[in-house]
Amino acid sequence: MAKYKIRLTDVTLRDGMHAVRHQFSCEDAAAIAGALDGSGVALIEATHGDGLGGSSIQYGFSKEREEDYLRAVCQAAKHTKVAALLLPGIGTVEDMKRAIECGIGAVRVATHSTEADISEQHIGEARKLGLEVVGFLMMSHMTPTAVLVEEAKKMASYGAHCVYIVDSAGAMLMDEVREKVGALREHLPDDVEVGFHAHNNLGVSIANSLAAVEAGAARIDCSLAGLGAGAGNTPLEVFVAVCEKVGIDTGVNLYQVMDAAENEVRPRMHRPIEIDRASLTLGYAGVYSSFLLHAYRAAEQFGVDARDVLVELGRRRVVGGQEDMIIDVAYEIARKQRGAVEAGAQK
Repeated sequence: MAKYKIRLTDVTLRDGMHAVRHQFSCEDAAAIAGALDGSGVALIEATHGDGLGGSSIQYGFSKEREEDYLRAVCQAAKHTKVAALLLPGIGTVEDMKRAIECGIGAVRVATHSTEADISEQHIGEARKLGLEVVGFLMMSHMTPTAVLVEEAKKMASYGAHCVYIVDSAGAMLMDEVREKVGALREHLPDDVEVGFHAHNNLGVSIANSLAAVEAGAARIDCSLAGLGAGAGNTPLEVFVAVCEKVGIDTGVNLYQVMDAAENEVRPRMHRPIEIDRASLTLGYAGVYSSFLLHAYRAAEQFGVDARDVLVELGRRRVVGGQEDMIIDVAYEIARKQRGAVEAGAQK
């Protein structure tokens, strides 16, 4: 008999969009959603990497119109509910209503881990519209456990069916995961589930996800082949295999998701999902994983080391929505380096 029974959300078609610069086509999306459909995952999340309304000059333009992308996924996922991500301030209630018309059945409302209050309107409206609603506390490593508990309580009071601890930077280790997930499970109402979303920048996404389950998480996020921002997410097929070995019931067909990762996702990757020096720096510095490609581009533009950019962003404690700071930081580093060189030449 399984020790735990959990539900998995696949984020390949949302978080994975960061890793392909939001360039999945409708055909790509339909192929991946179709390969996941009926596999036993509870939700397939699909939007721009930064959620509804994210296709923009600030966050990167998607290859496809948002409605076309969502319809392609919803039509391919005939047996599995599709979710959209919404970040208040980027996406709107009107965006959510259009997504419902495309066929979504769930929404995940994401805020910085100390700003749950800005989700009240969106969570409340989503409940009125009959959606399954998840609250997403991003960059949870930056916030003390007691504060996270209070923020999670807010989301639960607004109507969230589940609240997530989100390790957006891949900066957490297992003890911190156990503490924060366990605290949410202890203090939230019994009918509000706790979830956990990991990134693999420190190489511990599977270990952290297991720790979350042991601490009371009923939902875990994964992606096929780990496709996602930074060093990627918890790889779905690997996590399912590990869960089977340790007695956790995910309800997911292991062979089907192995085939989906190998046949549909790996051929569509722009680059390998691995812990390289930049993604490792994200976890080390505690910087939002979706900043990675932006930092690479800014570093190349100004001729500086992307690691210096990421570490400085971490020192400044930047959060999602402050992507414009990446250019500022790269420029400042380049200016300081030029100044140092000029000063040295004058001696």
